[in-house]
Amino acid sequence: MYGATSGPAAPQVTGTLLSGSRFTLAQDRGHVVVLNFWGSWCTPCRAEAPLLSRLARHFTPRGVRFLGVDIRDSPATAEAFQRDFAISYPSLNDPGDEIALGFRDTVPPAGIPTTLVIGRSGRITARVIGQVSYPGLRGLITQALAQPA
Repeated sequence: MYGATSGPAAPQVTGTLLSGSRFTLAQDRGHVVVLNFWGSWCTPCRAEAPLLSRLARHFTPRGVRFLGVDIRDSPATAEAFQRDFAISYPSLNDPGDEIALGFRDTVPPAGIPTTLVIGRSGRITARVIGQVSYPGLRGLITQALAQPA
């Protein structure tokens, strides 16, 4: 857990969502963002997907934004994964790991899944390398919500 002002700044993220529309992380500035790096081929990703879906349903009404970064998948495979696990939040398509490389200082290349909590200020407030737990990530999100912008 980093502090609201001591964590590293999230890099500029732009890309194409699986839906085909363009996305930029800067549009979510002022909101707590949960950013999850995943792949449909990743067993721990499959295990944590239902938990992330539940957390998104719980926290989205409180203004928390959830975003996936799907790495090394085709859009069709990624969309099937999202359907199978009832993932309602958007995911960026990152088949060549370009977005992931922007986070190389905070997301280890072999550390999939990795989940980041980005505070309202645009700084990373927490990082979970590996599979998240519902109570653990819920606590990190709650702490980020309590921090000033």
